Amino acid sequence: MSLLLTAICCAALPAAAQEREPAHDDEAEVEAVVIESTRSGRRVQDEPIRVDVLSREEIEEKIAMRPGNIAMMLSETSGLRVQVTSPGLGGSNIRVQGMRGRYTQVLTDGLPLYGGQASSLGLLQIPPTDLGQVEIIKGAASALYGPSALGGVINLIARRASPEPVGEMLLNATTRGGQDLTGYASSALAKRWSQSIVMGLHRQDTQDLDKDGYADLAGFDRWTLRPRLFWAGDDGSRAFVTLGAMGEQRRGGTLAGRTVADGTAYREAQDSRRFDVGLVAERPVEGLGRFHLRASAVTQDHTHQFGADREKDRHDTMFSELSLAGGQGATTWLGGVAVQSDVYRSKTFPAFNYSYDVPAVFAQVEHELSDDMTVAGSARLDAHSDYGSHLSPRLSVLYRPGAWTFRSSIGRGFYAPTPFVEEIEAAGLSRLQPLSQLKAETAETASLEAGYARGPFEANLNLFGARIHDAIQLAEASATGVRLINARGQTRTHGAEALLRYRVGEVTVTGSYVYTASSEPDPNGPGRREIPLTPKHAASLVAVWEREGVGRVGFESYFTGRQSLDDNPYRTRSKPYLVLGLMGERRFGNLSVFVNVENLLNVRQSKTGPMLRQRRASDGRWTLDAWGPTDGRVANLGVRVRLGSEP
Repeated sequence: MSLLLTAICCAALPAAAQEREPAHDDEAEVEAVVIESTRSGRRVQDEPIRVDVLSREEIEEKIAMRPGNIAMMLSETSGLRVQVTSPGLGGSNIRVQGMRGRYTQVLTDGLPLYGGQASSLGLLQIPPTDLGQVEIIKGAASALYGPSALGGVINLIARRASPEPVGEMLLNATTRGGQDLTGYASSALAKRWSQSIVMGLHRQDTQDLDKDGYADLAGFDRWTLRPRLFWAGDDGSRAFVTLGAMGEQRRGGTLAGRTVADGTAYREAQDSRRFDVGLVAERPVEGLGRFHLRASAVTQDHTHQFGADREKDRHDTMFSELSLAGGQGATTWLGGVAVQSDVYRSKTFPAFNYSYDVPAVFAQVEHELSDDMTVAGSARLDAHSDYGSHLSPRLSVLYRPGAWTFRSSIGRGFYAPTPFVEEIEAAGLSRLQPLSQLKAETAETASLEAGYARGPFEANLNLFGARIHDAIQLAEASATGVRLINARGQTRTHGAEALLRYRVGEVTVTGSYVYTASSEPDPNGPGRREIPLTPKHAASLVAVWEREGVGRVGFESYFTGRQSLDDNPYRTRSKPYLVLGLMGERRFGNLSVFVNVENLLNVRQSKTGPMLRQRRASDGRWTLDAWGPTDGRVANLGVRVRLGSEP
């Protein structure tokens, strides 16, 4: 009920805005960023659903810091936390506003090209080179994107091919034995056709920084390739096809000749292969609106090694969606049908095989009540082949009087259980009992946002909350076995995000603070507990000087507060820590040289205590949870060469 009241209070804001004179004096100075994830085609400032946007300029800044994957780019976004789930291999997922990573849907141009549930290594296998924009929806987005978007959506929007030839090559090396080589090119092919291609080679040496014989940084060799073909018609029709391929060999665990506490070697490794294809097309139809078609297929093959255990499996995801969008006067609408199939096949443990088919219908309506107020409602009905039918509604309200912006949103969604909670992805299936009598997880989320922007100053405060019913938890079944259960009560999360930004000349200073309070039923006993690895307090301060055509210099500081720890024999709570960074980039025409130093204070979790257990956990893990940095101070130096110029 409290979540519902949040939305009602915002919807009851004064409706007399019809009499108010237009007050958006600064709109001409605001970049016209059009949002794709909400399907409405509105600018970000006109969208009732809150969408955080990372622009191409911000992406380029992060490429100079971590060109091999998108993990850093996302971890430095307010309200997101990239949580390491497998210290031995470096696997990570994205927690949105304190909700576990399995609830976050990662998309590329609205397509699930990384599967219905991105694996814990998925973030580390996505290079940012060809990204033009990143859009983040926090809170239940199941109304448009189905059960995998219970906690939010991260939509990676590709760079569109330039009509003029454009090329870029980047070479990077780190002090921890990492190297990256990426290339991007795009050009027109004919009157209506253009193309782009991005490729990358990435590697990392295995590193044992605390000399305990167990890798703190997993070694890997990875290649990626993604060509795209674009078409544009004279009548406004558009389409593009994308193909993707990736191969990686990742290795961690005990080093050669070393053992864990029981005297045996425990090697961790994973070989991955992923191939995908996607299509996005739209066409105007006179008198009806615009037809949209999205379709994709992805297959992923893995060979895992957990000590003496080897597991081979395959994940396949098929997706298609057809929708029609239109509008009249102050009202826009969207309706469509979709179907997604997720198939998992394990050659080693076939008892965990599953095949989910989820057809759905969805609709969205947005109406401008006045120049200052817009209401958006959406709903989706999914018919899950194993977990029944679920209705996922969402209601959002935007109110913009003058320099102020108020948004409120409330939504509901569901998530279909799979074996792949964080602990199982880290340790494998060998100690997990077959799934039995599990129910789908459901949740309600709500947010209330107030923002102010005028001239060089911008401020934003967002209150958020979530209640999850029947959350899946890992519980001990024996000293050498675990099982998945539905929580005996609600999992609750609430908190606030605050952001301040000030621009003066060529300098931008941004400060943020996030408070998160979360609790869940204790899976191994009575009562409740804080959700592990969820800091109550997190803050950042970032200052960047940038001059177009010359370069940029930046300073970053990130504070992470104490976190509750689970099954850690050395401590029950983590220590707070501060991470500082410096970066600089200098342009010489088409050539750029960049240098970046992360974690200047050399903060490393292994300095506070062991990372290894004295006995193997019931789920199979030898490593403790990673609550802080495991790699310490890292510097990288690189060069980037650009040919041509994008519009």
